[in-house]
Amino acid sequence: MVEYRYELKYVISKPIAEMLKKQLSAVMELDKHSISEKYSYDVRSLYFDDVYSTSLDEKRDGVQFRGKYRIRIYNFSSEYIKLECKHKDIDMTYKEEVVLPLQAAEAICEGRYYQIRTTNNFLNKFLANAQVRQLRPSVIVDYRRTAFAHPVSKTRITFDEYIRSGRYDCDLFDKNIETVPITKPDEIVLEVKCNDFIPAHITAILNSVPKLRQAISKFAYCRSVK
Repeated sequence: MVEYRYELKYVISKPIAEMLKKQLSAVMELDKHSISEKYSYDVRSLYFDDVYSTSLDEKRDGVQFRGKYRIRIYNFSSEYIKLECKHKDIDMTYKEEVVLPLQAAEAICEGRYYQIRTTNNFLNKFLANAQVRQLRPSVIVDYRRTAFAHPVSKTRITFDEYIRSGRYDCDLFDKNIETVPITKPDEIVLEVKCNDFIPAHITAILNSVPKLRQAISKFAYCRSVK
C-alpha cells in the first residue's frame, strides 16, 4: 500500500536550528536509530540517472509526477543498504524501497543488473528500468542528519548539515572519496514530514522562528557541481 506524505523544506541558520532542536526534544523523540545525543547519523545516497539526465531535468523543470532511484547507506557502513525510489506526486511524496544484500548493491553500482535474481517486485521494476533506460550512478550525496519523530500522523522533523557532493567519484562504500561542500557552514536544511497534519504544539514551535521555505533538492544541488 502506498503511503503518501507531505514534505516541506526550509533553509535555516545554525543558531535557529540549535534552538529548534532544544525545543523539539522536549516534545518529540530522537530517531530510534540515532548513534549520538548530538546527531542521529550520517547519510550517504548514490543517485542514478540516464545518459540524458532525465531525473535532473525533471526536477529542474518542476515536473509534477516524477521519481528518482538511489541506494542509501548510513554511517558509511555496508551493514544496512536500501534501494529506494522517491516519487513526487504534485505536493506529496511516497517511497518504494527494498533492503539489498551487499553483493546485489555492488552489482547495481557496477551496472551488472543482469546478474541479480529476485522475487521482489520493486527490485525487479528497478532492474527493468535500469536496463531499458541505461541507468548509471550520477552523484553521491553526503550529509549529517538529526531526526525527531512523533507518532501522531507519523510526524518527522530532520535537520541536515554538512551537505557534500561526490560528483566525480561514485564509490558508494569508500568513506574517503573526495567530496565538495554545497552548503554554507551556517546553513541547515530543515525538513518537515507528516501523513496528514503536523500536531499543533509542534507547529507552534516551528512557527516561532524565521525560516525560508524552498524547493530544495540535494540531488540537484550536488549534480550542479562543476
